[in-house]
Amino acid sequence: METIKVSVVTPDGPVYESDVEMVITKAQSGELGILPGHIPMVAPLEIGVVRLFKSGSKEEDLVAVSGGFLEVRTDKVTILAQSAERAEDIDVERALRAKERAEQRMQDQKAEDIDFRRVELALQRAVNRLSVTGKQ
Repeated sequence: METIKVSVVTPDGPVYESDVEMVITKAQSGELGILPGHIPMVAPLEIGVVRLFKSGSKEEDLVAVSGGFLEVRTDKVTILAQSAERAEDIDVERALRAKERAEQRMQDQKAEDIDFRRVELALQRAVNRLSVTGKQ
């Protein structure tokens, strides 16, 4: 089967690079499935999981991204993200602590000066990282 080259890149450098049969990710407009030969496009991404299906493998590679942009060309998919982590690189204990901190801040009714949107995004990032590891 045909493949397409995929690169996931952050300001700190490349996170993932491989040839895959299909990419599935969540854009702001909805879920996208990219196959070789897809029309060129650019789309802003949500906090979510990038699912990458390799040739000849029933398993998928998972990468947690915290937003960013997806660029599709006829021969390459590039994901530019502020942060991205492969499932095997995620510190589960750290992600659990971040989730608990964000949940506690959201429940804390005494602090009126909390930026709830910022806390909500922190919670979404932590939950996303945990979902990629399968240890939610």
